[in-house]
Amino acid sequence: MPEKPEVIFEDSDLVVVSKPSGITVIPDRIHTEIATVQSILQKDYGKLFVVHRIDRGTSGVLCFARNEAAHRNLSLQFQNHTVKKIYRAIVKGRMKQKEGIVDAPIAENTVRPGTMLIHKRGKEALSHYWVEEEFKHASLVKVEIKTGRTHQIRVHMASLGNPLLVDDIYAKAPAFFFSSIKKNYKQTGEEERPTIARLTLHAASLTLVHPTLNTGMTFEAKLPKDMETVLKLLRRYDL
Repeated sequence: MPEKPEVIFEDSDLVVVSKPSGITVIPDRIHTEIATVQSILQKDYGKLFVVHRIDRGTSGVLCFARNEAAHRNLSLQFQNHTVKKIYRAIVKGRMKQKEGIVDAPIAENTVRPGTMLIHKRGKEALSHYWVEEEFKHASLVKVEIKTGRTHQIRVHMASLGNPLLVDDIYAKAPAFFFSSIKKNYKQTGEEERPTIARLTLHAASLTLVHPTLNTGMTFEAKLPKDMETVLKLLRRYDL
């Protein structure tokens, strides 16, 4: 059984949770029987309407509507790009600029279905990033996405030469190992286990207008333990 999402906020219109990595928001076309965030929550809340999605490997803030009116209202906010979405990402290397904007359209890769690339035939995609911390071989970056394209942050960061520290598709790095930054690392006994083996990407906060109260609300999800562990190692061994 996958880890249960942590409820951040709930009322008669919304359920906002912190999604753990490794679980999809809704079923995919093949593995329809596998538990999803939606199916797990519906056991407690009844029917929930999906407003937006984040990748299976990404953790963080996720919002569901509890009725059709709230669903229509929230869906329009996302469509009109009035929702503020902040992510935190651990990426490879040091960024050339400490702050910047990536304005590059994203399209599906016809050669590799299920992956994306920057292409003129794609949809508009805009990401604004800031470097929060720098290390020798990695950086902690805050990213606000103005649009919500599939794999947007992963593709945009890779286009700058700084893909996610762990990303099997765009960085060809399925895991991060302590030995990669620890000098004279000595393995004792069994094979080294990865420090983290999922996307180093976290949906940190979501700001929207409540569909019936009509007031702005910000929901935050703290950085999960596995990403915090990576940062502790980088701060100690990769400065």
